[in-house]
Amino acid sequence: MKYVFCFAFITCSFIAQAQNVVTSGNLVIADPLKKTYTVEASCGQCNFSLPGKGCDLAIRMDGKAYYVSGTDIDSHGDAHARDGFCETIENRRSSG
Repeated sequence: MKYVFCFAFITCSFIAQAQNVVTSGNLVIADPLKKTYTVEASCGQCNFSLPGKGCDLAIRMDGKAYYVSGTDIDSHGDAHARDGFCETIENRRSSG
């Protein structure tokens, strides 16, 4: 019985370590094993002069802008509101 308990405990420990992103609604908790950077987030076309049609979420790090994958600009509120990504550049934390 001790061996079954130990095996189950070790298996659950490995499974818990395999999980790397926790989501809760719009809140995403980054993988603690990846380095986190402070970046500028905004609309790539409106504020970072990236090529493309429409408005797409982008970040700027060390003076170079990159498009963001895995989410879109409208998932973070109205992009064209007074405090939206097309109107402001915000400091955010990012990993990956």
